[in-house]
Amino acid sequence: MNMKKMTLGTALVIGVLTAQSASAAIALDRTRVIFDGKNKSVALNIENKNKTLPYLAQSWIEDAQGQKINSPVMSLPPIQRVEPGAKSQIKVQGMETALHALPQDKETMYYFNLREIPPRSNKPNTLQIALQTRIKMFYRPEAIAINTSDTPPQEKITLSNQGGKYVVNNPTPYYITLINATRSASAAAPKDFKPVLVPPKGNASLGLGSAEVGNSPVLTYINDFGGRPQLVFSCSGTSCKVASSKQG
Repeated sequence: MNMKKMTLGTALVIGVLTAQSASAAIALDRTRVIFDGKNKSVALNIENKNKTLPYLAQSWIEDAQGQKINSPVMSLPPIQRVEPGAKSQIKVQGMETALHALPQDKETMYYFNLREIPPRSNKPNTLQIALQTRIKMFYRPEAIAINTSDTPPQEKITLSNQGGKYVVNNPTPYYITLINATRSASAAAPKDFKPVLVPPKGNASLGLGSAEVGNSPVLTYINDFGGRPQLVFSCSGTSCKVASSKQG
């Protein structure tokens, strides 16, 4: 056997195993971005968790289809050096005219991307990994600003049983992300459940029916702050409404 090939192959295997267990050096301070229409920009905090090596932090914005964009929002600076253990900021800047051209009666979704670039290694046969974070970003026009003293808009969603499967109906102007669906507040989610993103004033299949989550389903959503409140539904016939909620 060619020892050179074996060494290279071993290095690649080790690299893959390292990638699976690696943790990001550049950490972001949130799991989603809410860009309020009353503001011209929003600042995101980042930190280099590595205490010995500097990293480059590269950021950009994508539209809902995953295409890189520079309007109506852009990320500044697009790349920066973050010293070991240091903190910094990334500004998501809006172009006022372009933002006003967006729908003002509902949210528009984007993706914020953050990629860490490690310093070049001087060691031979070293596989370096550039980890990337991708989170949802919602532009929320000033006209639909949420009053935090009101009932959360997520509590307005309903379920309808169509063909044995639940469909989530969202009458609100906000995107709603459902990350869990169970029979009770403490039950485990069915193995085949996948998170559901319900568009504003739209609907989406939950992918589950009463056989999996019963006639009083409990749905967990992500709020603006990354919290995970639960919605407990009460069903009558083929329709279900929120009966109560639990903070998460």
